[in-house]
Amino acid sequence: MMTHRLLNLLVGSLVASTAMCVHAQGLRLATPPPGASQIGVSQRPADYIVAVVNSEPITNHQVRQEIQRVARQLAQAQQPAPDARELASQALERLINDRAQLQLARESGIKIDEAAINEAEQTVARQNQLEMAEVFRRLAADGIERSQFRNQLRDQLLLTRLREREVNQKVRIAELEIDQYLLEQQKNQDDSAVLINIAHVLVALPDDANAAQIAVAQNKAQRVLERARLGEDFAALARQLSNAPDASAGGQLGLRRADRYPALFVEAMRDIPAGGLSVVQSGAGIHVLKVIEKRSSAMPATSVEQTRVSHILLRLSAELDEVSARDKLSDFRKRILAGQADFATLAKLNSHDASATQGGDLGWASAGQFVPEFEEVMNSLSPGQVSAPFTSRFGAHLIEVKERRSVQLSQREQREAVRALLREKKLEEAFLTWTRDLRGRAYVEMREPPG
Repeated sequence: MMTHRLLNLLVGSLVASTAMCVHAQGLRLATPPPGASQIGVSQRPADYIVAVVNSEPITNHQVRQEIQRVARQLAQAQQPAPDARELASQALERLINDRAQLQLARESGIKIDEAAINEAEQTVARQNQLEMAEVFRRLAADGIERSQFRNQLRDQLLLTRLREREVNQKVRIAELEIDQYLLEQQKNQDDSAVLINIAHVLVALPDDANAAQIAVAQNKAQRVLERARLGEDFAALARQLSNAPDASAGGQLGLRRADRYPALFVEAMRDIPAGGLSVVQSGAGIHVLKVIEKRSSAMPATSVEQTRVSHILLRLSAELDEVSARDKLSDFRKRILAGQADFATLAKLNSHDASATQGGDLGWASAGQFVPEFEEVMNSLSPGQVSAPFTSRFGAHLIEVKERRSVQLSQREQREAVRALLREKKLEEAFLTWTRDLRGRAYVEMREPPG
């Protein structure tokens, strides 16, 4: 029987992606396709040290685990993997970067308490729609003890908090930058109406690159461009040659509005159709770009979709476990659908939330206002529908969508939206620069190559 295997905690900190918000997005239990664990992996030899990061070792076994994780992701995405040597090199570099960042987090006094790890465990279960006992059973079937699992969660939470402190909190957007952006939008309003997916191969350059280093990088980028023009698979080129963290994903940055990309990418690809190629230089290095997809967006930039929603919240406790809370909410739902009870009345009498006095009414909400697990259910409902019971980090919920509307953003809201867009762009480059600088300051001793 095919076992469920553990994938890494997805921390949104990749170059030029909307995940640059640097929020931990949860750890998913996934079923690998047949043969996935054999991609780029041979019979495990005796363990040994392959690298030392500031006196802390990285073992061959750890590299092999990272190789298997990446291989499973590629197989599930139906993407070809690079050759075993390149895959091992990428896995080792990822571990070196993570190790250096974890060391800095601990030296900086960042701590993760047990309550945060408990909540992360619950998030894993919710995202996989499993009870905690089933999560632990599947982990045990894969040879992963709960203590090991909790240590993985602790490390990923440490990385998230460090990146938020070292990168996110230091990026600021001046009012003048917002003014300039709005003026540019008035001159060219097409960017907000175009969705584009760009893939890139990054040839990295140091901050103080000299003319010779730039020339070498330009020659490498030109060779990548020529190979792509001759028909080689761009995703394979990215996995094999790119220095960006998204290399294992084929270099794709994701489908998004053009105005959410760095301006230099947009300018380089403005008149290039899907499938087209270009080369640009940024502070991170030289990028070979390819337009994967380009299409118009029907979403107006000056309006936002809002939902009016009510909920009944039952907080979990020693006296009220999750199963009992769900059963109680299921009974409420049956009574509401049968016309035997009113949602607002039940909320007033039973909800553990401050909104109980308003019959559970949470008012009008825009995207991003609630936690993801709540919004996912809310967005799946039509006006007038009542959800099945579900669990969030706050407890068990029953929700009812009252109505939806599209509203024009006020001038202040438009400026805040622009601020968020500009900040996202700055975060992309700031994260790359920070990662590269931290890697450069670390003492890294390469021992035997992974095998």
